[in-house]
Amino acid sequence: MHAHSFESDASCPLDGIKVLDLSRLVAGNMLSLLLADFGAEVIKVEDPVGGDTLRHWKEYTDEFPEGISAYWKVYARNKKSMTLDTRRSEGIELMLRLVETADVFIESFRPGTLEKMGLAPDILLARNPKLVIVRVSGWGQTGPYRNQPGFGSLVEAMSGYAAKNGYENLPPMLPNLALADMIAGLYGAFSTMVAVRAAANESGKGQIIDLSLLEPLLSILGPDAVLYQLTNEVPSRTGNRTSIAAPRNIYKTKDGHYLALSASIQSMTERLFEAIGRPELISDPRFMTNSDRLNHVEELDRIIQDYVGRYTQAENLAYFRQSAVTIGPVYDIAQLIEDEHIVERDIMIRMPDQQLGSVPMHNIIPRLSGTPGRLRRPAPDLGENTFEILSTIHIDRAQFAALKEQGVV
Repeated sequence: MHAHSFESDASCPLDGIKVLDLSRLVAGNMLSLLLADFGAEVIKVEDPVGGDTLRHWKEYTDEFPEGISAYWKVYARNKKSMTLDTRRSEGIELMLRLVETADVFIESFRPGTLEKMGLAPDILLARNPKLVIVRVSGWGQTGPYRNQPGFGSLVEAMSGYAAKNGYENLPPMLPNLALADMIAGLYGAFSTMVAVRAAANESGKGQIIDLSLLEPLLSILGPDAVLYQLTNEVPSRTGNRTSIAAPRNIYKTKDGHYLALSASIQSMTERLFEAIGRPELISDPRFMTNSDRLNHVEELDRIIQDYVGRYTQAENLAYFRQSAVTIGPVYDIAQLIEDEHIVERDIMIRMPDQQLGSVPMHNIIPRLSGTPGRLRRPAPDLGENTFEILSTIHIDRAQFAALKEQGVV
């Protein structure tokens, strides 16, 4: 894993795009991270007391009893931070002046909160007709659930994801990461750039993006609604198997690690049978076709597990790769960061960090050959850039000191 320095003066494809990010926690931060990585000036507008709640998702150790926010270090890189009390009229007026200079405005308050603050979309667009306003919420700005708490876990449950995830004889399973938020952030970055492109046209105008956590997650779950219409049956959970192809599972190796196998086409299955020394299975009526294999999947998995379990993970990988069988390792993070492919492609990198010396995190994604993103700054301290940002709307040192004294910033 290579160490990377910051390239603060390097040009990027989104240079000149200014983003005011009032969002909290994951979805909005994922969205603005993607914009920041490619050069947008992302300004985290945070409450003077505590800041973004993501700062408080911390790991506590003997060395750092006050905690380290790994989430903040990763998802706030390349951003700036200013503090502003938007519960006060002075804060709202400063915000409106900043809006006049911005291209994008991101918020993740409960629907209706922005209006109560005096920052309703029509007010923002009156100040800046080309402004793109991204409204992140759990369920959307309309509908009977609009005012319900919108946590990602609730979305992952209602969307159908949890019902699909896990094993048939066990309860539905929620993901152990912020899946709904992350996918919403990806959709959010795409939709933001679509809207910025539209606003850049000569006759273009700003607009409002209604980004729920529910709809992006629902969109990636496959054609379940069509299948239900065709069969009138709700599919059962299949664990690591799939209902459309076999073999597809994970298998335990001699040294206690695991391998993932997906032989979803006939030729690959036949290659697998040859590799494990069981070519007779190719003509075995239990395993001749994909349909046969699905009907006898328990027997099939036992045969594959018996072979894989005789060898270590490394031995299995070397052999099956030489045999051109589609098998791969199930890594934990300790194995992942040492993998030669991860290292050679700089998929994980180390960034300078004042507390830890350096911190590992994912590199900029995706890779653009002509206009790549850049690592320009570490995650900011709370309010680190407040004066710098306010100076762009002609707040001088004396005015800034007064605002700080009053608790506005």
